[in-house]
Amino acid sequence: MADRKITKMRELTVVEAKELIRKNRNNPRFVILDVRTPEEFTEEYLPGALNIDIYADDFEEKIAGLDRMGTYLVYCKSGGRSRAAVELMEELGFRNVYNGVGWMF
Repeated sequence: MADRKITKMRELTVVEAKELIRKNRNNPRFVILDVRTPEEFTEEYLPGALNIDIYADDFEEKIAGLDRMGTYLVYCKSGGRSRAAVELMEELGFRNVYNGVGWMF
């Protein structure tokens, strides 16, 4: 049986996510990552969020190019896409990744 790293995904409520944002407002390595489609992002988004569409062909490539030492709050509309993105990020070696569960607005 191969060794597998098992991590426990850190899921935050809206209140907890807002607190994480507040605590990291001056942290240049803190990123709010919106993994919805560009159309969804255009309609409404968290201020300062970076949009990388999880459905895009180059999603994994774009994620792999991010700073693995950064702190990331990942969100979508309901938590499913962000959960998948967080799992990928953890597989790629990101350590400080949080899933913002539920609608963030």
